[in-house]
Amino acid sequence: MSAPTPPRPPTPAAASGPTRSLVVVSAGLGQPSSTRLLADRLAGATVAALEERGVAASVETVELRSVAHDIVNAMLTGFAGGELRRVLDAVTGADGLIAVTPLFTTTYSGLFKSFVDVIDKDALSGMPVLLGATGGTPRHSLALEYAMRPLFTYLRAEVVSTSVFAATDDWSGETDGASPLVTRIGRAGRELAEMVTRRENPGPPDAYADAPSFADLLGGLEG
Repeated sequence: MSAPTPPRPPTPAAASGPTRSLVVVSAGLGQPSSTRLLADRLAGATVAALEERGVAASVETVELRSVAHDIVNAMLTGFAGGELRRVLDAVTGADGLIAVTPLFTTTYSGLFKSFVDVIDKDALSGMPVLLGATGGTPRHSLALEYAMRPLFTYLRAEVVSTSVFAATDDWSGETDGASPLVTRIGRAGRELAEMVTRRENPGPPDAYADAPSFADLLGGLEG
């Protein structure tokens, strides 16, 4: 079982400017995985676009297959523990998210949906998200628009305009001569970089922000 990839440090070229964190979630089941390959290409395009804007980026890639059992346990118990807890904290604390899944029976995989189901429903509100999917035939590419995009819209995430579907033949460059895969990846990366540059994750809300201090509570007893 492979562990989530540790975060890559910001590149020296942009180290002196602002920094942003990206988390890449891949729901690929095999090794090697075309889903993981697409996730890596999208992350690379986004980091390159951020560097063009003078923004350094750290990237952590998570393969859901490594926490699949923890996801099932969280669905059964309502409690996310162990490595899954760390992964969820990384995802919800990131400045941008890249989510890539294989398509099964014309929609996202069960593992991918189960992972999204254990994320707090408010945790991705306002987060820039880039969507990607892989499948055997281009005929299933619309699943990104009728399945994945509504899912993240429901969670109030900010989904970039360009989502990227990669069919088997796309990797050889034999399809879609007007807009080849490498062009779509570059465009999607630039769109996510633009959104991530404008927004820094403020972190989780302070549950005790409105709680009165001890001085306030005891103020009426002075004198």
